[in-house]
Amino acid sequence: LQTYYACAKLGVVCVPINLGWQPAEVSYVLEHSRARGVVVETQLADWLAPSLADAPGVREVFLARGTGVPDARAGWTPLDELVSGAPADEPACFVEDRDPLTYLYTSGTTAAPKGVVGSHLAIYLESTSAVMDLRFGPEDRVAALLPLFHTAQLNCFATPVALAGGALDVMRGFDAAALLERIEAERLTVIFALPMMYRELLEHPDLERRDLSSLRLAVYAMAPMPDADLRRAIEAFGCDFALLFGQTEMSPIATVFRPEHQLTHTGAVGTPTRNVQVAIMDDDGMLLPQGSSGEIVYRGPHALEGYLRDEAASARAFEHGWLHSGDVGHFDADGILWFEDRKKDVIKTGGENVASIEVEKALYADPRIGEVVVIGLPHPRWTEAITAVAVPAPGAALDERQVLADARERLSSFKIPKAIIVTDQLPRTSTGKVQKNVLRERYAGHYQGS
Repeated sequence: LQTYYACAKLGVVCVPINLGWQPAEVSYVLEHSRARGVVVETQLADWLAPSLADAPGVREVFLARGTGVPDARAGWTPLDELVSGAPADEPACFVEDRDPLTYLYTSGTTAAPKGVVGSHLAIYLESTSAVMDLRFGPEDRVAALLPLFHTAQLNCFATPVALAGGALDVMRGFDAAALLERIEAERLTVIFALPMMYRELLEHPDLERRDLSSLRLAVYAMAPMPDADLRRAIEAFGCDFALLFGQTEMSPIATVFRPEHQLTHTGAVGTPTRNVQVAIMDDDGMLLPQGSSGEIVYRGPHALEGYLRDEAASARAFEHGWLHSGDVGHFDADGILWFEDRKKDVIKTGGENVASIEVEKALYADPRIGEVVVIGLPHPRWTEAITAVAVPAPGAALDERQVLADARERLSSFKIPKAIIVTDQLPRTSTGKVQKNVLRERYAGHYQGS
């Protein structure tokens, strides 16, 4: 955070490095962003070193104190030395609103990562929106347990809490027992976690014995929480819940699923945040009326300036004057947005289009299922066969015939999975997002010979 805000003040672009990347990906980002310097904590020095060998543009490496042992590497400068010798005067630079503050690289599943250019104006306005939507104030004590290289932690929580004068309790990773203890000991008022993390908290034996009365708000992101988990969590934590929905290209918040809608519109993703217009568009660029499904598109000052050194991708992103999200959704009669699926994850089966998230939601109603994702796999008859990849709930066993029989009570016949593949865990990115592309590759031959 010290480095991030120093970059903002100096007019230097900050390029957060994802700790889940392979060395080749780190080298690519360092070179593509034309990074000249790197700040790294001591415990990550060995991890970073191989990437620097293929990033000749990096001229300076600053070693920050971390959880590792002090490391005096040749040519690397201790960050403390740099800071201790710096003058206390304001830096002699002027930053324009639209100047870039961050290059945030999105995951590249089929190609190299794309650098999302975030301006000072976009990040400032998005952060002030978060302050107002989540009602941050100087009395708040907020747990920061998600990676700081991710826009959600940086711009939904760290920066808004700083703007509001609150306290940020930075935790190095998620541990259910440690978080529950921290809520009680530090009297935390707000937590932010992924749906899978709340599920782990709900199952933890410490949940009932810890005093969580200081919490006023629990926020989740990435995707709606399964209905049963959400209702259990609201009762167990005794505080309001809210969902933040958006993407890196929106800095990242686009909509907020507010506490008052959590149980009346369960599964929705909310209403637009301040400064953002949200609409539904068809493939021809026409805006669609309420109730119609199409691509979710955004407009407003939170949006990215473009993709770094990729004019073609930037032009495609803003085709028809709106930022294209790649998500499919619709607005209901109350003006609340519902996310249906990623465009690339809509399953084309037997002439029908099926939203994977709808099938997932129906399967989550089965208490024997701990986690589930639905994908389309190649099939000689159906083109794509709806397939569920499921992790059993703790202590449960999954019987495919029984799970499918129960699903028939909640889904139309053409939406029933053709198979349930049971696994012990789902592949995830470093930020916790399930990698459906990995599952599609892993099980591509599942129906071979069918």
